[in-house]
Parts: sequence; C-alpha cells; structure tokens
Amino acid sequence: MMHHLRISVLLTSLLYAIGIFASQDPYDASILIKEAARANNESLLWGPYKPNLYFGVRPRIANSLSAGLMWAKVDDFATAQQNFRHTCEQNEGMAGYGWDEYDVRKGGHQTIHDAGNTLDLTIDFIKVPGGQHGGSWGFRVKGTPREDGSPDQPISMIFYTTLEGLGQLGVDPKTVSEDAPVEGDVRFTGYSSELGDFSIDVTDGPDSNEYFKHDHPSYDEKPLGHGIVSSAMMAQQQLWQAKGILFTQMKGEVDNTIKEFGTDDPPPPAQLFTIKHAPGDGNVHIVQKVFTGAFEFDVLFSSGSAPKPMTSETLTKELEASSLSFSERFKQVLAPQAPFDSTKYLEFSKAMLSNLIGGIGFFHGDDVVDRSASPAYEEENEGFWEETAEARAAAKPVIGSPKDLFTCVPSRPFFPRGFLWDEGFHLMPVMEYDSDLALEIIKSWFHLMDEDGWIAREQILGMEARSKVPPEFTVQYPHYANPPTLFMALEAFVDKAKSNKSTQFESLDNNDVAESLRTATLRNPELSEAYLRSFYPLMKRHYFWYRNTQRGDIKSYDREAFSTKEGYRWRGRSVQHILTSGIDDYPRAQPPHPGELHVDLISWMGMMSRAMRRIAQYLGEEEDMEEFAYYETAIMRNIDDLHWSEKEQTFCDATIDEFEESVHVCHKGYISLFPFLTGLLGPDSPRLKPVLDLINDPEELWSDYGIRSLSKKDEYYGTEENYWRSPVWMNINYLVLKNLYDTAIVPGPHQEQAREMYSKLRKNLVENVFREWKKTGFAWEQYNPDSGNGQRTQHFTGWTSMVVNMMSMPDLPKGASTGHDEL
Repeated sequence: MMHHLRISVLLTSLLYAIGIFASQDPYDASILIKEAARANNESLLWGPYKPNLYFGVRPRIANSLSAGLMWAKVDDFATAQQNFRHTCEQNEGMAGYGWDEYDVRKGGHQTIHDAGNTLDLTIDFIKVPGGQHGGSWGFRVKGTPREDGSPDQPISMIFYTTLEGLGQLGVDPKTVSEDAPVEGDVRFTGYSSELGDFSIDVTDGPDSNEYFKHDHPSYDEKPLGHGIVSSAMMAQQQLWQAKGILFTQMKGEVDNTIKEFGTDDPPPPAQLFTIKHAPGDGNVHIVQKVFTGAFEFDVLFSSGSAPKPMTSETLTKELEASSLSFSERFKQVLAPQAPFDSTKYLEFSKAMLSNLIGGIGFFHGDDVVDRSASPAYEEENEGFWEETAEARAAAKPVIGSPKDLFTCVPSRPFFPRGFLWDEGFHLMPVMEYDSDLALEIIKSWFHLMDEDGWIAREQILGMEARSKVPPEFTVQYPHYANPPTLFMALEAFVDKAKSNKSTQFESLDNNDVAESLRTATLRNPELSEAYLRSFYPLMKRHYFWYRNTQRGDIKSYDREAFSTKEGYRWRGRSVQHILTSGIDDYPRAQPPHPGELHVDLISWMGMMSRAMRRIAQYLGEEEDMEEFAYYETAIMRNIDDLHWSEKEQTFCDATIDEFEESVHVCHKGYISLFPFLTGLLGPDSPRLKPVLDLINDPEELWSDYGIRSLSKKDEYYGTEENYWRSPVWMNINYLVLKNLYDTAIVPGPHQEQAREMYSKLRKNLVENVFREWKKTGFAWEQYNPDSGNGQRTQHFTGWTSMVVNMMSMPDLPKGASTGHDEL
C-alpha cells in the first residue's frame, strides 16, 4: 500500500510539474489515470512523424500544421533539378542516413550522408515542454561539403510549412519585405484550434554562413539574400506534395528568367533554380536559402501558451541535455552485454534503436477496402484461388472513413506505412526503452478495428501513403489475417507489469518529466490495469475474429486430433504465395487445397490464446481465463496431432491428397520451427531435440550469419523469387534466439545444447548486421545466408532493429550457471 501511495505521489508531482494537474484529490485513481493520459499525449504530440521524408515534423493531430526540408546541390543545369531531396528513396546515392540518437519525448540527432550531392547534413531536433499545446520545438540544420565535393559548392536549402484544416498562417510583415529577399530571420505566425497561437522562426544562422553571389545581371534584379519567401493558398489535398509545389513555382521563375536572358546567357544554376519572392498569407509557405560551402540555420516553433518562446540558445542547451539523457537511459535499459560491451557496439545499438523510434509516424487518411464479401472468399472449393482472383477483379472497393494510426514503419524509403505483423516485432525494443510509448502504439492499432474484429494487415491511409504503393496492392480485404504479433508485445508488457521490480525505477529522476512518463504505466498498478481494460473488449473481438475467419477443416477429412475445432488455415492463398502469413513465397502444399492446415497459423493462435489467458488473469476475469486456457491446451495438443511428422521428425503443414487422405507437406525451415518460435515447446518436450538439431545443422538451416529461412536440402531452396526460400531474416532469428535462451536458463535435457546454440547464434547475428551496417551505412531487410551481405530493401530499420534486444540479452559463457538466480 505504501509503495502504491509513493508512486501516486510521484506521478501527481510530475503532473503538477508540467502544469496540467487540476486541484482534485491527488489519490483519486480515475483522476490519476486521466491526467497521466493527458501528460503522455502532451509529451508525444510533436515529432518527425513523417518518416517518408528525410525530415518532416507534424503533430499527432489530423489536418494540422506540418513542416519539412528539401535540398539540392545546384552547380549544374543538367542535374540540379534531379538532385533535390525530399522523400526518402532507395536509389538517390545516399551513403547512409538516419538517427544517431533519438528519444521520442525529447529529440535527437540525425545524420544524412548525401553522396550524390557531395553533402553531409546533420539535423538536431528538440522538444521543450510547457503550456497547453504540446510545448515548443526546434531543429538545427548543418551542412558540410563531403571530401569529394567543392568547398564552395552552392546548396539550395528549402524549408516549408503547410497548414491543413481551419486556422491561419502567414508571414510576419515585420521580418520580411515584399520587394527583396530577406536579410535576416523570417517569422511566420499562425493559429489553429488544436495548437492555439504559435510562431515559426527561420533564422539567418551564424556569421560564418556565406550566401551565393555571382556577376550575372540577373542578380541585380533578384539578389538571393538570406531567404526567398513564397506564400500561396492551395487545395488541402495538394499540400502533401511539397516537392511538386516547389517545382511548379520554380518552373515559372525559370521560364521568366530564360525569356528575359535567353538560353545563350542564362544565370548560373543556383540563381536559375529559385522561386519567386512573394511573401504573404496562405496555407503553404516556402523559404529558400542558397548557401556556398558549409552552412547552418535554425527553425524554431514557439507555442503561444508556452512560458517563453523558443530560441537558438534554448535549442543549444536542450540538445546537450537530451543527448546526455538518451545515453544514460540507453545504458540503463539496453546496454549491450558481452561480448558486445564495447563502444562501437554501443554506438551501433543506439543508432539502431534511434532509427526505429525516429521512424515512428502519425498517419491520417482513408483506406481502400473490398467489402463485397464474395462467397469465393470462403475458399471452400478446389481451385478456389482462381475463383478468388476472379472475385477480386470484379469487386468494386470502397473508400473507408478516415483513420489515425501512430506506428513504427519497416523502412522509411520503401515501406513508410503501418504493417500489422511487423509492428509486434518493432515494439520489442521500444517496450524496453519506453514502455508507455509502446502501449500508445498498441492502442492506436487496436482502435483501427472494425465491428467484426478485423484490422487491415497493411495500413495505407490517405493519398500520400498510397503514392508509395502500386494500385494492385492498395486494396485491403476483411477476411485476410496477419500474424498477431501485437500480442507478443502485450505479453511482454504483462511480464513487466507482474514483476514490477526492474532496477530502472530505482534511479528514476523525479524532476525529469520525460523519464517519468516512459514507465508511468508500469510503475502504477492502477494505470496498468486501466490501460489493459481500456481495450480488453477489442482484444477479445480480435481474437475471436481469427478463430471464426481462419479456422481450418478437421472434421470433413476424418483427421484424428484431440480437438475437432483447433485447426487453422490462412485465407488469401494463391499457388505461389500466402502473403497473409507474412512468409510470402515459402513452399506450401501443391496444388492449394481447402483442406490445408498451416502449422505457423495454429502456433500463432497458441501464442495468442496464451496471451489472452494471461491478460484475463491479470485483470481478474476468471471465466475468460478458463476459456482461453481451454483453447490453449487444445491447440497445443492439436499441434502434435495434426502437424508432427514422425517420418520427417519435424512439424509440417497438412493437406489432402488425391485419395482424400490427410497428409503432411514438409519443407524444413521457418515454418517447421513455429511451435518452438511461439514458445509452445517446453524444455521437456519430446519434440524439442529434433527442432534444435534441425536449427543447428549447417546442411539444413544453420549458417554463419543466422538461421536460413529454408533448408539447403529442400528442392525449392533459393528458387523463384527467393524471398523466404533461403535468406536470413532478423525477426524470425530473434524468436529462435529468445526461445534458445528460455530453454538454456531452465533445467532440462537439452539445456546445454540450447546454451551453446544461443551463444553462437547471438554472436553470428550481431556481428553480421554490424559489419554490413559499417560497410554499407544501412540495416537491411534480409541477409544472404552464404555471404552475409545485406539485400533487398535498404534502411530497413524496422524489425532488423531487434539486434538491439539481441545485444542486450545476457551472455551465457560455457560453464556458467544458467539458473534463474543468475538473472
């Protein structure tokens, strides 16, 4: 009781400190919960929540203010326009980019090595709490020519800001002349109902800045000054296309300049590719600065309700404090353990976590859904894949209502949107660093659910998100599932909430608001229970949607199993793919059959049932707990009865042969491991030894760089797309590693084998991802099992960031005690 009282007082003090606690009874649990939510929302309001951009800031508010950067080296007529950077792209000549340090509640440091523009950029972003509208923020941009660039190369830097929805935004006439580009700071002032009054200052920067000058007569007519400002009013649905807006304005100026001076005597590219100076009111404003050589400037957002405005001095001070705070927090909760306890791995691990959290986005918009509910989508007939293809072609998808989503993304250049099965993996590192941030993301995902319990596996919300997706992949289907990995994160939270004895709380700085908010829910039993209760009905609805829509057929084929109900089959299957499984082209039964049963899906359902049982128990829902326990037991029995092959000594999918008999389809690889990966094989399981031997065999799955997705002996190894048919994937390898660890720390007949495999695999995985990161500047979607080379999508800082968890896991040297007391 005294412990709970002390925590309540701590949080109450926190809420008073940030000025949002009303004068009510400080020990009223409902008030505590409400105000804790408010404090969390304030802390998370602003961020670089446009991960599809190299840098873009917005609040977690639909139709609101946003800001971003563009830039280009402008020394050549032929290449200047194509050099402009804005959206993260896979093939723009980047030598690496991303966050070296980032804390979602404070800010961080991003480095961009733009080899194509021979420019290195750093962007330091900081948030300062205060007031009633999420506080103020600012960022500092520094540019330096790379070694192969010219020391006086001209760089065109573009800052822009837009305002969607109701409100006003305009140039402060005191800072800008209508007749000539600005010679000092530029200020914008604005208002919206959600943000109140605010201002944005774009500073001139230090005296060391040199702005581009030249002798062409065009300069006398239009001196570049320290900032060209253009303001316009545009349709709201166009505002996300900032680069297109810039190019449209630039084209008008280019045409006018060429018309005046001709093609034989044009101005230099740095002068030619500029916008018209036209400051004023509008919902889109552009500031263009053309520098020579190295440069620096600040952008400062000041909330009108904050105690004092944001300044460059405040920015400098807060940047230093934020970096120190991040390093201290990281070392406290995620410090790499031996043999990775050196500076190089610490910096690597910090960067990987920072890129994951720095890639969090806030998305708002409508989606495209096929609500036709065609009977073909039941996939009950032989040849069903042809029927479903025809049904999809004939369907008329509808535009759904606008939705919000707060989520990590797998890859900023290639997958800048939410993916359901990726997100549970993303949240494993996030949960360690900032558990309340992870909970906020989980809650956001569950609030996407429809009345049936379906959550679309891919969240493509609005025109900006759809611009990155081929049209044939934009439609979502309400009978399509995805691995329910959010329940892995929920289970991790329950583990933490139950133990509630981590040393991270003992050194809590009560004066650090952000630090207090990161673990507020874990430190307060009232908040933990309230959080889970707030969407427990949605969890149940989601769980039973899986049971109802993805059920497989046991009865029709006289299959012998403990339960006649616990068999599962992914819907959305084609001949070559089961995209809904997440393991797209992994070999399955041929041809597809409506009697198939998939071992990965029943394993996911086992994990999901276990998580629901534990959550129900935590909340005191006894009847629900008993129901979920019954399903969990039946699933575990049926995994053995339906999917274990004595002949192959592995877990396999099942299908129906030409004699209408149930047979196993065995392709040794990730699918075979799923009962182990989902924690359904105990240390005494008779199936554990063959699973460990399969993982450990270099002629099957083991490689020097991680566990292969498919056995080298399989006829489909490395064939066709070779997406999940040989490469090493970090999300599945994390599950292998975690369950090897869980096996190694409890007594059992295979404890020592698991310990040896754990130590070798952990070393192989970490060293390879680190080596490729140093070599290429990027984390990768997958890794080649023969060379270790990163491949497919670059800057894949989604689940590849789970290497952070791998480094922070305990070292288990040979001969050391592996009992629980050691932990």
